[in-house]
Amino acid sequence: MAARRLDPAKIHAALDAQLAELGDPPFSGPAAGVGPACVAVVLRVYDLGGQPLREAARAAVRYLLEELVAVAPGRTVEVRVPPYAAVQCVEGPRHTRGTPPNVVQIEARTWLELATGRTAWGDAIADGRATASGSRADLSAYLPLG
Repeated sequence: MAARRLDPAKIHAALDAQLAELGDPPFSGPAAGVGPACVAVVLRVYDLGGQPLREAARAAVRYLLEELVAVAPGRTVEVRVPPYAAVQCVEGPRHTRGTPPNVVQIEARTWLELATGRTAWGDAIADGRATASGSRADLSAYLPLG
């Protein structure tokens, strides 16, 4: 099964909507930069104490989950970032039925911070911002992305 890819136009629209909400001009950078720019603006909203627009947060989360799948392909670990997305990644035995044995669950802000290196994996696990069950659920070898 081929991995789903986010539509760059949808990421761009979500990014521009979030920028407009902040009073900033639309994104004018290269098309390849819309994903990272969306992540940056969503983190900026969190840093300002706000809640990002749902579509912007969703685009940022999904963009970084796709990056994780690119660096850790496989179907052994399920990474869940409710309510936005879930992916399977990491090489090893493939899970096909029932509850996966290796599950990571993270809220959106923590996922963005882990994936960008603003938070360490061990810290997020230790303080409960992320949960990981199963012997292969440790994502520290893949984070931060890029």
